[in-house]
Amino acid sequence: MLKVETSRNDAEVAAAAAAHIAVRARAAVSVHGVFCLALSGGRTPWKMLERLVGLELPWDVMHVFQVDERVAPHGDTDRNATRLTAILGASGLPYTNLHLMPVTDEDRGRGCDTYSRTIARHTHDGRLDLVHLGLGEDGHTASLVPGDRVVDVADRDVAMAGPYQGRLRMTLTCAAIDKAAERMWVVTGASKAAMLARLEAGDTTIPAGRVTRRDSIVFADDAAMHGPDAVPNHPDT
Repeated sequence: MLKVETSRNDAEVAAAAAAHIAVRARAAVSVHGVFCLALSGGRTPWKMLERLVGLELPWDVMHVFQVDERVAPHGDTDRNATRLTAILGASGLPYTNLHLMPVTDEDRGRGCDTYSRTIARHTHDGRLDLVHLGLGEDGHTASLVPGDRVVDVADRDVAMAGPYQGRLRMTLTCAAIDKAAERMWVVTGASKAAMLARLEAGDTTIPAGRVTRRDSIVFADDAAMHGPDAVPNHPDT
């Protein structure tokens, strides 16, 4: 069963999600000596990451990967890596422990293979400890988009998705996401309510519903849980 934790607003969701990552990081390091986290992009995730940077964590033995990335030049504002690098610069994460997807490699198949090997080299038993996921209004997660053949890729950890919102994308596959030790969804806003309900119901007709529900948790705000009928709340000031 998919576990769901609800908070009043996106600020509280970000705090709860960051606290969850911190607990998992300390636990993984105590057992394996390393913690490997894959992060998605999006508005609330940046808030979550800013909260995480403010926590006391074993940054020196953490490795951060990307769940997906747009094919765009280095430093482009469309790149998740641009914001990710800026925020993590305030943490104690070694620069060499931030593993960005090689989307500027002209041979994109080679880039996917390289990133798969990078994950395998740094993780315990080839499994990420925690994969953070978002949920699109069309039911996509990572860059697993409705109608794209990448949703069905099962024989590799990293693959290229077709154009979506004007950009080609590199993404973790369902195979990589499913074999991770845990998955953590962060979902906020009334516009996500319909898809969150379908995710909870295990609807496999949307890409997000194809992801395993085993060892998975959702952090959602009231608006995402209840849609436009939710009682409005405002972040603390």
